[in-house]
Amino acid sequence: MSLRSLALLSLCVFLTACNKINQENYSHLKTGMSKADVEQLLGSPAECSGALGMSSCTWGDEQSFISVQYAADKVLMYSGQGLK
Repeated sequence: MSLRSLALLSLCVFLTACNKINQENYSHLKTGMSKADVEQLLGSPAECSGALGMSSCTWGDEQSFISVQYAADKVLMYSGQGLK
């Protein structure tokens, strides 16, 4: 295996390991967690929207995502799809 191939393989493994949108992190979510704790676990969300003390944030893409709904910046409910 050439050095270039080894470097490319290492980079792919590293990027896969850095993906925070996975079943393990999803299992750490709990109702009542603060928004700051969720963002520490999952990183910055891809998008958020809300009004009047309620908000919804999504991490990931159309194939694999975690969605969290907040009331007063505390987790009210959450869901995920396509997690590995």
